[in-house]
Amino acid sequence: MPGLRTTVTELATGLGTLGLSVDAALARRPVEMVSVSPELWAVLDRAANGGELNSDFTSAWANGEAFLKAADGLRGRTPAIVEWKGAQRAPGDEVVPADLRIDHVFLISCKYLSRILVNASPAYLFDRLLKGAHGLRGPDWYGAVASEEYQALYGAARSELGRSDLPDDVGDLAQADRELLRRELAGGWPTLCVDAYASLSAAVAEASAQRWRIALGSHGEREAMMWRLLRIGSAPYFVLGSSPTGPLRLRIATPWDWRQEFRLLAFEVEPEPAGQPRVAWRALVRERHSDAERVVAGHIEIRWSHGRFGAPPEAKAYLDTPHVEVPGYFPLR
Repeated sequence: MPGLRTTVTELATGLGTLGLSVDAALARRPVEMVSVSPELWAVLDRAANGGELNSDFTSAWANGEAFLKAADGLRGRTPAIVEWKGAQRAPGDEVVPADLRIDHVFLISCKYLSRILVNASPAYLFDRLLKGAHGLRGPDWYGAVASEEYQALYGAARSELGRSDLPDDVGDLAQADRELLRRELAGGWPTLCVDAYASLSAAVAEASAQRWRIALGSHGEREAMMWRLLRIGSAPYFVLGSSPTGPLRLRIATPWDWRQEFRLLAFEVEPEPAGQPRVAWRALVRERHSDAERVVAGHIEIRWSHGRFGAPPEAKAYLDTPHVEVPGYFPLR
């Protein structure tokens, strides 16, 4: 279930496209805005009328209004229907990260101060290159790519916590064992675990980068990987949100559009020193019309999503380049 702030910003963005005042929209609860329960309308009422999320509501509403007026967007034509995705998972191999759909055509992703591009299993990202069914989990990545370092860290944690009742081998941990470790390690690594975790982190980063390089064989595969990371797919869509410097209002190109404007020169990946396993990625791009070169960069963090040893690790892709500087992310006109 999305957090309350996410819910408010997504719904307020949609409501802002309807051409109504805030008071009129909340009083009328327009039927054009579907999938909104009475409980959520009450949340929006509180946010709009000075509640804790008032500033989020206001900025999201302004983005919706801007999309209504934009030449690239609705061009002043009020929607007949605004659908909110909410908590439901999209079926199949999702490419467009849409939160709203307007008139069955306009797809909108709401990104309010978020740099996250993709959240996937490491095997799905590094081995499968984000191809195929979304959500494939794969093996416990730490055990798959750095088994010795993973076992050493587990052994140190087991010893420091005095938990001789736990299995000898980290691969034999049951879910109840993982939950126990997650709780007892919630305050941080015990002294003897610090160096062991640093060794694991370095080994996982190096092995993950190497597996990624092997999977990224041809130039075409590297170009497609960059598109998948940047969520550039066959359907055009829009990003409405906020960044540290102000509103974020973008039209996202398709691969067809992208190749009209840009050419990929290189896509590189390297392990990156950090407190947790991290792999940096960098694309060098040339503008076809000016020959100017541009760089878009980001990183992958490989970490437990539910606390130390709590569950197999995930790979979370971040964009380090400001959104407005990414080739293929065009300012909304």
